[in-house]
Amino acid sequence: MSLVPSTFELEIGALAPDFQLLDTKNQIITRDHFKGSPLVVMFLSNHCPYVKHIANEISSLSKVYEMKGINFVGINSNDVSKYPADSPEKMKEEVTLRKYSFPYLYDERQSVALHYKAACTPDFFLFDKNFKLYYMGQFDDSRPGNNIPVTGKDLIRAMRGVLANDPAPKNTTPSVGCNIKWKPENTPPWFA
Repeated sequence: MSLVPSTFELEIGALAPDFQLLDTKNQIITRDHFKGSPLVVMFLSNHCPYVKHIANEISSLSKVYEMKGINFVGINSNDVSKYPADSPEKMKEEVTLRKYSFPYLYDERQSVALHYKAACTPDFFLFDKNFKLYYMGQFDDSRPGNNIPVTGKDLIRAMRGVLANDPAPKNTTPSVGCNIKWKPENTPPWFA
């Protein structure tokens, strides 16, 4: 496991890259399924200890903010040939275990992670109702073993801001976690 931070390569105000991926129910989900509402795009993993550490709070928080009009989508871009714990079948188990209410998508070709310039799991991107990037950064300060409670405070602050039409936050803290498990042919310059 390599510990890496978010890249911050996607600029605030950038348009959310489109995607067309299968969810755990074998339905194709696109960016435009979430048209007209703010959207949190999360790069997740089933096996990463950093994701496991906050997964239950992600599940709870998403349910609260979905009722306030924010959509959520999880994306798994890991190379499952080397990390079978992230396979689509295991993703179905994860949705059931965590009681995710949002779609959890499989980015088999890793093209979506590349377009978002995602680096780690978890990695968070919050877009406004026009799909313009409003926030990217950490969920909160909690990490496995640091004894800081998992609250989601950084993402909550950003979601409250986007709902209130406040200016995008500045000087955000990058997310940190396991590196996305890239296929050799897809390894991006920010990881090489």
